[in-house]
Amino acid sequence: MTNNNVAPQPVPQQPSQPQQPVVYPNPVMQPNQPQPNQPQQNKKPVWKKWWFWVIIVLAVFAIAGQGANTSGNAASNTQSSSTAQQSETNSNKSEQSNQSDTEQKKNSEEPDVPADYKSALRQADTYANTMHMSKAGVYDQLTSEYGGKFSAEAAQYAVDNVKTDWNANALAKAKSYQETMAMSPEAIRDQLTSQAGEKFTPEEANYAIEHLND
Repeated sequence: MTNNNVAPQPVPQQPSQPQQPVVYPNPVMQPNQPQPNQPQQNKKPVWKKWWFWVIIVLAVFAIAGQGANTSGNAASNTQSSSTAQQSETNSNKSEQSNQSDTEQKKNSEEPDVPADYKSALRQADTYANTMHMSKAGVYDQLTSEYGGKFSAEAAQYAVDNVKTDWNANALAKAKSYQETMAMSPEAIRDQLTSQAGEKFTPEEANYAIEHLND
């Protein structure tokens, strides 16, 4: 009889092999395949910077200021030049007008003045401003037979139109009498007003005595 209680035989175990690490294949980058997004810094454009607009504003003001100065200087120079030209033009017109008026007056007067009147006036100027004679003395000299021998009308025209200072003439005569003849003031006064002397008016003689020692 067969024994059914036979003990099971152990199954021989296979030697364990070392476990290999699992290697995952790297993804193959295809051409034109977008790169994975990299973190980027958020940079503001330059025109959003505050200092950019400050520079722009300063530049605008600087350009505007230069333009205003240039325009102001140009306008000032133009106005000054225009004013100077206008002033010069007005001055020239005034001079021309004065010359024209003088010539017209001269032309209107000269034909009416006889030649002997003009000659008497020239002699009267010499007697009055060189010899310091009085108005009456000049008249007598012009009409004298031993002097100018001018007519009474010519002599009167001459003494009325000669340019001189009769007071200054009286003073010059008074100083001459004082310095050369050592005359007193009263004697000088008499000599100045005498009809046989200088023939100055009493007012002219008084002026001379009052300023004799000036």
